[in-house]
Amino acid sequence: MNHPIKPTLFGYGITTKAIAHRLGGGCIFFDDKIQKEFIDEEGNHIFPSSQFDPQKSLLEVTTPSLKPNNPLIQNARNLLSEYDYFLVSDHSPIKRPLPFTIWISGTNGKTTTTQMLTHILEKRGALSGGNIGTPLADLDPNAPIWVLETSSFTLHHTKAASPNIYLLLPITPDHLDWHMDEGSYESDKLRPLKTMREGELALVPKGLDLPKTDAFVVEYDSIDFLANYFNIDPAQIKFKAAFLEDAMLALAITRALFDEVDYERINSFKLDAHRQEELRDAKGRLWVNDTKATNIDAAIQALKAYGELEIHLIAGGDDKGVDLAPFFEAMRSYTLHLYTIGSNNDKQLALAKEYGIEATSCGRLEEAVKAIDKRLDSKGVGLLSPAAASLDQFKSYKERGELFMKIVNGLR
Repeated sequence: MNHPIKPTLFGYGITTKAIAHRLGGGCIFFDDKIQKEFIDEEGNHIFPSSQFDPQKSLLEVTTPSLKPNNPLIQNARNLLSEYDYFLVSDHSPIKRPLPFTIWISGTNGKTTTTQMLTHILEKRGALSGGNIGTPLADLDPNAPIWVLETSSFTLHHTKAASPNIYLLLPITPDHLDWHMDEGSYESDKLRPLKTMREGELALVPKGLDLPKTDAFVVEYDSIDFLANYFNIDPAQIKFKAAFLEDAMLALAITRALFDEVDYERINSFKLDAHRQEELRDAKGRLWVNDTKATNIDAAIQALKAYGELEIHLIAGGDDKGVDLAPFFEAMRSYTLHLYTIGSNNDKQLALAKEYGIEATSCGRLEEAVKAIDKRLDSKGVGLLSPAAASLDQFKSYKERGELFMKIVNGLR
């Protein structure tokens, strides 16, 4: 191994701060939000991005969120992602051999699937990190397995590192303001296959335009396929709809790795707050807080989960200009009444009229819950699954969900 050098760090954020901390501080950062240079408590020197001189940098590591057209990215000559730096680079502070790595990506469900798989493999010493909140720099390099939630941003910047197992969940167009078009987004999601080796497993959705790869690729298209191919019984799993598929995919990995399927362990997993979180009001009626469903694909999965009930759906917010037609097309398959809120309130009402969906204009979450309260009975569900971001009316999706639960708990 060559003598390590400290990289120049792009973006003064969680990922790069963790790298600097692991290196003992004294690193140089460049950040778009910094107007005046300063030195932090660990002796790191932070500069405005405009002061970056590629001639004075031998190695750069970027925070994943910097867009490809960012001047720092464009001007870098020796750019690495966090993954390339720790898993491949000779300058990595992590000594070889490395942990066995499982990367999980996709449009929706990657956090839940990462958590599920880590939960199952906890007895084998697995740790989770990456986009899930713990940077690689903070993970124990002596752990036998790293389960890494991996964003499309990270994948775009990663050119050399690859996983031992790659699990790609279903993808739908997302982050197109970052990736520019659907093709680029899909290409980045499939990038790990290009560097994977013979004997390594890639489990990917069927129908994608796969690059040439030496990995063993299994293409799946349904829960039934997963059940038959990996000999998993979905009837023994407590989760529904999208979460059932997440659980099946997690168990598929344990079947491939250790030839085991632990139903008791997967059924002991508890979903994060704000993901199809069920609660009952004072009258015993069912309400579901699915505020984390900030895009249409996630909201459609919630409809599938409660499709046998009369659905009173609260939707709306900042949809970032996406085409909502598939969402409204999906609504037509259910006994459903829509209650619109948020900045796209009028847009939703127009689509509801076009698709023949019964809708009530509410504007705000409080009014939507009040309207549902007048109609909801034991045969129905009050479902908050917005299919949109929350920042038009709230500080976060979490605040939106907490207000929803507070209002519901106050119903009498």
